[in-house]
Formats: sequence, C-alpha cells, structure tokens
Amino acid sequence: SLDLSFNKIRTIENVDTLTSLTDVYFVANKITKIERLDALTRLTNLELGANRIRIIEGLDALVNLEQLWLGKNKIAKIQGLGSLKKLKLLSIQSNRVVKIEGLSGLSSLEELYLSHNGIEAIADLEAVPKLRVLDVSNNRIANLSGLAPATRLEELWASNNNLSSFEEVESELKDKEQLNTVYFEGNPLERDARATYRLKIKTLLPRVIQIDAAMVRAGPAP
Repeated sequence: SLDLSFNKIRTIENVDTLTSLTDVYFVANKITKIERLDALTRLTNLELGANRIRIIEGLDALVNLEQLWLGKNKIAKIQGLGSLKKLKLLSIQSNRVVKIEGLSGLSSLEELYLSHNGIEAIADLEAVPKLRVLDVSNNRIANLSGLAPATRLEELWASNNNLSSFEEVESELKDKEQLNTVYFEGNPLERDARATYRLKIKTLLPRVIQIDAAMVRAGPAP
C-alpha cells in the first residue's frame, strides 16, 4: 500500500509505475483533481478524504476498485463511477451533494455513505440491488419514498433529517426482511413523540434489533 496522507500534496503524480498497488491513501491533502491513476488497475481501495476535490473523475481504469472514500471534499454531483463494477463501498460524506444519482453500473455496491450533504430525496437505488447499508444522516430528506428497490437493506441511518411520519416508516420498511438497524433521532418524528418514540419504532419494525445507538431490549419470554 501507499500512504501519503497528511501532507500538503496538491496534485497526484509519479504513481504510474506503481502498478501492483492495491491500497492508496491521500487523506488530508490539498488535492483538487483525481488524475493520473489509470495505471493502477489492481487498486481495490482508494482514500481521498479531506481534500479539495470538486468533480468525481479519472476513475474509469480502476475496474477492480472495491472501496472509494471521498468524504470531506467539495463534490456537488455523484458521477464518473459507471466503470466501477466491483465497487462495494462508496463514501461521499460531508460534501455538497443535493441529489442521489449517478449510481448506474454499481451493481456490486453494498454500502453507501452520504451523510452531511444537502440531499432532499432518496433516489436511484434501483441501480444498486445489493445495497445493505445506507447512511443519509444530516440531510434534508422529508420522506422515505425511494427505498423500495433496496430489498436487501440491513441498516438505515437517517438521523437529523425532516422525517415526520411513523406511518411512512412502517409502509416503507416493514417488508425489509433483513433490516436490523435504524437511526431516526433528530427527526420531527422522534422529537414530537419523545418518550414513546422507541416503542413506536419497535412496534412498527419488530425485526429491528438496534434503534439509534441503543440495542432493542427483548421482551419477556412467552
């Protein structure tokens, strides 16, 4: 692996001969553009968090990539990912994304982290049928419509949004047979229900074993 994190690197360069690399870390630099990575076709993990990247580009040759970390940049649009057929984890947390899009081609994706953006709706999940974990915490989402294609969902992190309907929680999530963890704290439905919030979620989603940071207490044995 190659770790050049926490430097003052402004451009990606001089890595084209390192063709056997599988893991590359450029965390916390001053990189503005994803470039000059075409030769690293064996790469499985690319970490570019905490830089100054505005556009997702320059990844077409990285066909073996399984994890892509782009948190804490200045990205406004999800794009440029179509060739990453083996990608299992995508993190674009703390950017400027306002729409879930550009997921076409990511048929292997299992984990999608999009917290701390400006997203208003859940969408485009039909492109990622294997999705297990979705983190959309700290956005502007007002409803859960758009989750229907995520039939394998195990964890939904949706804290600090604008969700207000328990009825919608039930209708959108009750059929998710593998769902075991939900985060809804900081939404109107949690603030308005107060003391009854956890009980309501537990009643509506009896398969869930974790609500927010706390495990669900098992009821008395029959």
